[in-house]
Amino acid sequence: MDSCIFCSIIKKEIYAEILFEDDEIISILDINPMNYGHALIIPKEHSDDFLSTSSHLIPNLFLSAQKVAKALKSSLNPDGINLVANNGVYAGQSVFHTHIHVIPRYRDDGFQFKLDLKTYNDSDFLHFADKIRKQLS
Repeated sequence: MDSCIFCSIIKKEIYAEILFEDDEIISILDINPMNYGHALIIPKEHSDDFLSTSSHLIPNLFLSAQKVAKALKSSLNPDGINLVANNGVYAGQSVFHTHIHVIPRYRDDGFQFKLDLKTYNDSDFLHFADKIRKQLS
């Protein structure tokens, strides 16, 4: 995809601070980090989002995320780590090439998810479960 910034980084047309790469995956520092050390795990094969990613890439995508998370933990000693994959504009996706954010988190970093938790009634609980299960069959 010609206009994809991640594809350009993968082709080394645009500079990025590469943490590691193999035949399928590249990991870079996010240029606009939530916290220093915020990394991205990017499949080299273009797909718009996680839902359209080739299933053969998923194991290495998550193994790579774990590898980077462990490196962040031992090198930066964060209090926690978030793994995030935004899928679609309304989920916060701004670059339409599959990627996982690996974000070191600190007790007082000021970032928080704003939760508006829902509650199911008994019939809704069953209704939504059945609806999802039908698509998994």
